Amino acid sequence: MKGYKIGSFLLVILLAIALAGCAGLTNPNPQDSQDKRNNYKEEQNIGSPLKVSFIDVGQADAALIQIPNGKNILIDAGKNNDEEFLIKYLEDQGIEEIHILIGTHPHEDHIGGMDKVIENFKIGQVIMPKVTHNTRTFEDVLLAVQGKGLKIKEGKAGVQLDLGLPEEGMPPVSAEILAPMSGKYEDMNNYSIVLRLVYGANAFLFTGDAEDVSEKEMLASGVNLKADVLKVGHHGSNSSTTKDFLAAVDPKHAVISVGKDNSYGHPTEKVLKRLREMEAVIYRTDQAGTITVTSDGSTLTFALTNP
Repeated sequence: MKGYKIGSFLLVILLAIALAGCAGLTNPNPQDSQDKRNNYKEEQNIGSPLKVSFIDVGQADAALIQIPNGKNILIDAGKNNDEEFLIKYLEDQGIEEIHILIGTHPHEDHIGGMDKVIENFKIGQVIMPKVTHNTRTFEDVLLAVQGKGLKIKEGKAGVQLDLGLPEEGMPPVSAEILAPMSGKYEDMNNYSIVLRLVYGANAFLFTGDAEDVSEKEMLASGVNLKADVLKVGHHGSNSSTTKDFLAAVDPKHAVISVGKDNSYGHPTEKVLKRLREMEAVIYRTDQAGTITVTSDGSTLTFALTNP
């Protein structure tokens, strides 16, 4: 079992190694970044629309972003028992390298498969919030990071991801981490990395398990939350997707990553009602399976495994 608790001292040592030399995800040397962008050239996905796949991993989260310039981002990696399924899914998509791997927070239903993803694919960068969790699952991720000679970059509000230069004719693309905004929370869920991805005129908001505390901080900051597609927070729990937050996002589409007949009652009727009141089209992985959204920078197209 990967869920048993381990010594907190060992976790501190492992995290210190993983974070060595990385006080945070600061802006890199501009010239170094420019050189990397100038030298960056890949054929994978070039000429294709941007594609976001909300992978059906049951009562868990995993989302793959494939950018037309060849960059791949994986946000979360499902549970421990999703490892084989997730790896096969990524391989079936032709993925050889994950340029940015994000673990929104250390709960098992978000990072359970991260260690095997790290072991099975070329990884450019690992981003996680600066918080530890006293579990074997979290330890396995740290050991996988260490084993590949990688460092964990701190994911926090204000960090811009380096997505490379757009290909000719490709709409501009950007991604910014909007949360966490604080360094300490009582609930682990509020450490969740919240990412806003913009491609041309389309925007996506990925919220992990961020709850009302984090939502209120983002609202108070005045950061732009508007998005066409919202990955609904915490699997549709009442703890997230407050009315004020939803009004600021104003989504046309809402995706809920959730397990069929789960014991938590997710998504709750209260959250579903709020989404319906916003006239958002609701997609659920427990009903639709994997949900793939493509964007040409202006138009969104949805494809469902179980239409």
